[in-house]
Amino acid sequence: MRSGGWSYAAVNVAHLFGLALLVGPIVLLDLRLLGFGRQFPAQAVSRALTPFAAAGLLVALLSGIALFSADASALIGNRLMQAKLLAIALGLGNVALFHALWARHLPQWDRVRPHLARVSALLSIGVWLVVRVAGRVIGYV
Repeated sequence: MRSGGWSYAAVNVAHLFGLALLVGPIVLLDLRLLGFGRQFPAQAVSRALTPFAAAGLLVALLSGIALFSADASALIGNRLMQAKLLAIALGLGNVALFHALWARHLPQWDRVRPHLARVSALLSIGVWLVVRVAGRVIGYV
């Protein structure tokens, strides 16, 4: 793919778009769950943003696999790539855990937010920040 003219650049742009579409809604939802934007019901925010995050995940995964396959032998041993993959796994695990434990309780969050759920939201913001930073730095080390 690297020798295919603009294909690598196009897939890279798609990957950045997918990450923005994934991480933007996640961070907005996490901030709402932390107590910001209380004028918007938590459940409504979740319903509005989750489809965008899911679409972003699909675009980021497909384009990420394509980008990885273009340079897999160099990337597989790269510590930043390993950190990024671990952070992605933690982020997706956090999403799954959140939906399993907390999603059905969102209507009550407009009054009281469970402590562990707030910790999950903070963890989410941190993990997706690590994914973004590691992904940007990989090309320079």
